[in-house]
Amino acid sequence: MLRPILPMIAALGVALSLYPVEAASVTALRSLKLDVPTSDAMFPPGPGSDAINNNCLACHSADHVLNQPSLSREAWQEVVNKMITAYKAPVSPEDAKAIVDYLARTKGTP
Repeated sequence: MLRPILPMIAALGVALSLYPVEAASVTALRSLKLDVPTSDAMFPPGPGSDAINNNCLACHSADHVLNQPSLSREAWQEVVNKMITAYKAPVSPEDAKAIVDYLARTKGTP
Protein backbone atom coordinates (compact mmCIF):
# COMPACT_ATOMS: atom_id res chain seq x y z
CA MET A 1 0.00 0.00 0.00
CA LEU A 2 2.87 2.43 0.74
CA ARG A 3 4.86 1.24 -2.23
CA PRO A 4 3.16 3.60 -4.80
CA ILE A 5 3.75 6.76 -2.73
CA LEU A 6 7.28 5.90 -1.54
CA PRO A 7 8.95 7.47 -4.64
CA MET A 8 6.93 10.67 -4.13
CA ILE A 9 8.00 10.90 -0.48
CA ALA A 10 11.63 10.36 -1.45
CA ALA A 11 11.45 13.04 -4.17
CA LEU A 12 9.84 15.49 -1.74
CA GLY A 13 12.59 14.82 0.81
CA VAL A 14 15.30 15.48 -1.78
CA ALA A 15 13.57 18.65 -2.99
CA LEU A 16 13.21 20.03 0.53
CA SER A 17 16.81 19.25 1.42
CA LEU A 18 18.00 21.38 -1.52
CA TYR A 19 16.39 24.56 -0.12
CA PRO A 20 16.96 24.63 3.67
CA VAL A 21 18.03 28.31 3.66
CA GLU A 22 14.84 29.47 1.96
CA ALA A 23 12.70 27.51 4.37
CA ALA A 24 14.49 29.06 7.35
CA SER A 25 14.22 32.59 5.99
CA VAL A 26 10.44 32.33 5.67
CA THR A 27 10.08 31.74 9.40
CA ALA A 28 12.68 34.30 10.50
CA LEU A 29 11.29 37.39 12.22
CA ARG A 30 12.70 40.76 11.28
CA SER A 31 12.19 44.19 12.76
CA LEU A 32 10.69 46.77 10.48
CA LYS A 33 11.66 50.42 10.61
CA LEU A 34 8.60 52.41 9.75
CA ASP A 35 8.10 56.16 9.79
CA VAL A 36 4.51 56.89 10.75
CA PRO A 37 3.17 60.37 10.06
CA THR A 38 2.45 62.31 13.20
CA SER A 39 -0.01 65.05 13.86
CA ASP A 40 -0.62 67.44 16.72
CA ALA A 41 -4.20 68.02 15.61
CA MET A 42 -6.89 67.70 18.22
CA PHE A 43 -10.57 67.00 17.73
CA PRO A 44 -12.57 70.21 17.29
CA PRO A 45 -14.05 71.58 20.53
CA GLY A 46 -17.53 70.57 21.54
CA PRO A 47 -19.38 68.31 23.94
CA GLY A 48 -17.37 65.08 24.24
CA SER A 49 -14.17 66.47 22.72
CA ASP A 50 -12.31 65.98 26.01
CA ALA A 51 -13.32 62.31 26.10
CA ILE A 52 -12.29 61.63 22.50
CA ASN A 53 -9.03 63.63 22.82
CA ASN A 54 -8.09 61.88 26.09
CA ASN A 55 -8.91 58.35 24.92
CA CYS A 56 -8.54 58.08 21.16
CA LEU A 57 -5.42 60.14 20.43
CA ALA A 58 -3.26 57.52 22.15
CA CYS A 59 -3.69 55.30 19.09
CA HIS A 60 -5.27 57.44 16.35
CA SER A 61 -4.62 60.90 15.00
CA ALA A 62 -7.63 63.21 14.91
CA ASP A 63 -7.12 63.46 11.15
CA HIS A 64 -7.37 59.69 10.80
CA VAL A 65 -10.69 59.56 12.63
CA LEU A 66 -12.14 62.66 11.02
CA ASN A 67 -11.31 61.36 7.53
CA GLN A 68 -13.44 58.25 8.07
CA PRO A 69 -16.76 58.07 6.26
CA SER A 70 -19.85 59.36 8.01
CA LEU A 71 -21.58 56.56 9.93
CA SER A 72 -24.80 56.11 11.84
CA ARG A 73 -24.83 56.34 15.64
CA GLU A 74 -25.19 52.54 15.78
CA ALA A 75 -22.17 52.05 13.54
CA TRP A 76 -20.06 54.45 15.65
CA GLN A 77 -21.19 52.54 18.76
CA GLU A 78 -19.95 49.32 17.14
CA VAL A 79 -16.61 50.94 16.28
CA VAL A 80 -16.11 52.20 19.84
CA ASN A 81 -17.15 48.81 21.27
CA LYS A 82 -14.64 47.09 18.96
CA MET A 83 -11.85 49.37 20.19
CA ILE A 84 -12.72 48.48 23.79
CA THR A 85 -13.31 44.74 23.39
CA ALA A 86 -11.01 43.69 20.55
CA TYR A 87 -8.15 46.15 21.04
CA LYS A 88 -8.50 46.58 24.83
CA ALA A 89 -8.76 50.38 24.76
CA PRO A 90 -9.12 51.43 28.41
CA VAL A 91 -12.21 53.60 27.93
CA SER A 92 -14.74 54.04 30.73
CA PRO A 93 -18.45 53.54 29.93
CA GLU A 94 -19.07 57.27 30.49
CA ASP A 95 -16.28 58.25 28.08
CA ALA A 96 -17.46 55.66 25.54
CA LYS A 97 -20.93 57.24 25.52
CA ALA A 98 -19.42 60.74 25.16
CA ILE A 99 -17.18 59.52 22.29
CA VAL A 100 -20.10 57.94 20.44
CA ASP A 101 -22.18 61.10 20.95
CA TYR A 102 -19.30 63.24 19.64
CA LEU A 103 -18.72 61.03 16.58
CA ALA A 104 -22.44 60.79 15.80
CA ARG A 105 -22.68 64.60 15.97
CA THR A 106 -19.51 65.39 13.97
CA LYS A 107 -19.23 62.36 11.62
CA GLY A 108 -22.76 60.98 11.71
CA THR A 109 -25.07 60.31 8.85
CA PRO A 110 -27.89 62.85 8.47
